[in-house]
Amino acid sequence: MIGFILRRVVQSFLVLMVVGLVAFAMFRFVGDPVDNMLGQERTQADIERLREQLGLDQNFVVQYWRFLSNALQGDFGISYRQGRPVAEILIERAPATLELAAVSGFLAIAMGIALGVFTAIRRNGLGASTIMAASLIGVSLPTFLIGILLIYLFSVELGWLPSFGRGETVRLGGWTTGFLTQSGLLALILPSITLGLYQMTLIMRLVRSEMMEVLRQDYIRFARARGLPDRVVNFRHALKNTLVPVITVTGLQLGSIIAFAIITETVFQWPGVGLLFINAIAFVDIPVMAAYLMLISVMFVAINLIVDLLYLAIDPRLRTQ
Repeated sequence: MIGFILRRVVQSFLVLMVVGLVAFAMFRFVGDPVDNMLGQERTQADIERLREQLGLDQNFVVQYWRFLSNALQGDFGISYRQGRPVAEILIERAPATLELAAVSGFLAIAMGIALGVFTAIRRNGLGASTIMAASLIGVSLPTFLIGILLIYLFSVELGWLPSFGRGETVRLGGWTTGFLTQSGLLALILPSITLGLYQMTLIMRLVRSEMMEVLRQDYIRFARARGLPDRVVNFRHALKNTLVPVITVTGLQLGSIIAFAIITETVFQWPGVGLLFINAIAFVDIPVMAAYLMLISVMFVAINLIVDLLYLAIDPRLRTQ
């Protein structure tokens, strides 16, 4: 068990090293930040002085090593656009993205598993057929179009929900939350549905497919022959054996919720790290872009590590191996 965890931790560290190298190398070709930071009246001396201050006069290896060593200490440099530490900016923006991702992930997992089990058990019913037909919307339409349609319907036509922003927030120590205010909760509804709809339909279809496959197994027939209630057969035997492949996809989708919150945050002008990344691209703010990709990579790696550990908890065959 400990050896398994250590191997996964070492693999995760190597993945982060490679991601950091690729991200840092790729951002060297998005443009020169000095052009955006200095005005038209700049001189060559001003350019050279600023490049020296930013460390851009060093070669690639030195810059990458400095970035990596500082990142391990939580220092991602100074934002070229705002002139503030990147870590400080990320801490300010992270609560908005994490709350949006948490609500979206909860909706995707809870509704996805519940609807998947329902459509598998009642696969020939009218309700299951209606749900499967409606799920095509979440799979087929792009995220930004879903967001625009929801804004048009619930904000423009009906006027029930806000179309942009995070609403009123409350500061709890170093954390800002919208869960404690009415406007904050209302502002969460549309972006969380937009962000979690695709993941919900994907999880629902996967649970339905795996559940229908498990219900055809011999041990399920034997459990029914023993006279066990349908509730015990469906949820204690069938659903538990359905969860192993579902956990894999669910873990990846939770990472995708955070990574692809960029589109949702842009549509709803949600003040999170995704919108910060979009603005950083426009201003060639390389420290912010690199820090964002490293943050997303850490989340993906952590989620995959948790998924591997859940395998051991759910499937006893892996523990014996």
